[in-house]
Amino acid sequence: MRILLAIDGSVPSDRARDLVAKLELPAGTEIRVVAALDDGPAIVGIDWQEDRPGSKYGPEGHRPHLMTALDTARLALESAGHTHVDSLLLPGDPAKAIVNEARDFGADLVVVGHRGRGTVASMLLGSTSTAVIEHAPCPVLVVRQPNLRTVLLAEDGSESSRHATEVVAGWSIFNDLPVTVVSVADVGIPVAMEVQAGLYEQVMESYMESAEVARAQTREMAARAAGTLTGAGREVAVDVREGSPATTIVDAARDHGVDLVVMGTRGHTGLARIALGGTARSVVIHAPCSVLVVRGQRVGSVALPAAGGAAAPV
Repeated sequence: MRILLAIDGSVPSDRARDLVAKLELPAGTEIRVVAALDDGPAIVGIDWQEDRPGSKYGPEGHRPHLMTALDTARLALESAGHTHVDSLLLPGDPAKAIVNEARDFGADLVVVGHRGRGTVASMLLGSTSTAVIEHAPCPVLVVRQPNLRTVLLAEDGSESSRHATEVVAGWSIFNDLPVTVVSVADVGIPVAMEVQAGLYEQVMESYMESAEVARAQTREMAARAAGTLTGAGREVAVDVREGSPATTIVDAARDHGVDLVVMGTRGHTGLARIALGGTARSVVIHAPCSVLVVRGQRVGSVALPAAGGAAAPV
């Protein structure tokens, strides 16, 4: 297995480092720790920092800080018993640099910290973590806290959520962890406006039938995912709910007090993604815990590695 841990020397990235150090990983797992040295200030959404020759705030002024963070992370991971660890300082925009390195390294998992820059900035502009989720070639773990003891798996019947189930069933980091499967039936009551006299009862009858079908399908989805996990030796509970998917998943994570939400993403693109955000994007922003997002590629015991060689380590 190959893990790409992206850090920036902040407290959130320290939490990501500490979580990776605690993971139960397959023998021979390679961990590459990377940091990006951006060569230009962000325009919107990130604090502007003065950049002039000799300034400690310019890109080169951050190099010693990042190099120290890389060394500290590498030593921490090695001290935790991970023997195949290297580090690399990347040039350029952090999100692009992380995604490109994930492809070149053939990463099976990318791990980043949650910076929590604010709901509006994250929804409209995209933080580094959400940008990485949208473009990385493998699952992305966005870390809020350095513990992994309980898991919530969100199942919606999509191909990507089935792949998320495969990850929880097959990856050793989930060994001996209790898993709650949550599936959400979206059965909102339709707005009946200007319905002709005598049709309201028919509309409501049709709605009730459709809602019951949705509930039955949701229970079936949850049971199918639970069966897969049980067959893999996981301890499983099932929670079937109704409501808006993103809000309900976040509520379930809070209610169960889990350390991690695992879910698929259908990879929406374009203006709808930027302005509105998909379910996965919303859960990453609002969840009280870490979130592992699995894209629509097929995965087995580990994700299929991308083609390409690794960059030279520092």
